[in-house]
Amino acid sequence: MPRLLIVKTGDSFADVARDHGDFETLFRRALAAAPDGTRVAVLDAPRADTLPALDDIDGLLITGSHAMVSHAEPWSEALKPWLVEARARDIAMLGVCYGHQLMAAAFGGESDFHPAGRESGTREVSLTEAGRQDSLLGGLPARFRAHLSHAQTVLTAPPGARVLAANAHDPHQALRHGPRQWSVQFHPEFTPAVMRAYLGHQRQALQDQGETPERLVAEVTATPEATGLLLRFAELVSAATRLERA
Repeated sequence: MPRLLIVKTGDSFADVARDHGDFETLFRRALAAAPDGTRVAVLDAPRADTLPALDDIDGLLITGSHAMVSHAEPWSEALKPWLVEARARDIAMLGVCYGHQLMAAAFGGESDFHPAGRESGTREVSLTEAGRQDSLLGGLPARFRAHLSHAQTVLTAPPGARVLAANAHDPHQALRHGPRQWSVQFHPEFTPAVMRAYLGHQRQALQDQGETPERLVAEVTATPEATGLLLRFAELVSAATRLERA
């Protein structure tokens, strides 16, 4: 029975959480078809007094956040050595957006504001050669669409990390940090409705950097390939867990 822990690193907008579900709810929905017996728990990291022991965890999913990794909030900094230990134990990990940037910073890279500004909307992402051969991302098309909403990014990948996906805005759309440790800048848990809601909140910021919010909203579409990564991650964790305990 694989045990997955969703590490919640912040709250969504109040209206998005009300109408569509907060980050952890979106993750749970995407994992609804996970292999039988998969157990999913949630750690609300900003509000947690302590971090749980890693002994009873088979996989970590680190969510997005409205916080900024470079602000080095105490709860966020406390996660870094915990993630380093999890990688040393070869616990499977998948970081998303903030989780992607946090993992990169924890493992020796640099995450901060993107010099070209915010990237939002449904955008095209391309796999690298390493991505096409990867056990998690390798089943995706060479080019696929994904929902994005970020102002910060991974500026420098950690030593030894492999770049699995990129696009014109961001050369680090997906990274592999170890045998079973991945992170992605895009949001596989977002639905089109959630993406449109985020664009609504970002309207002024996008206009200020020369974007056309109406065009971005019109281009929002379903992203089944990207969304399927969460379930694929759960399947990989399940398969590995059953082998280890056989």
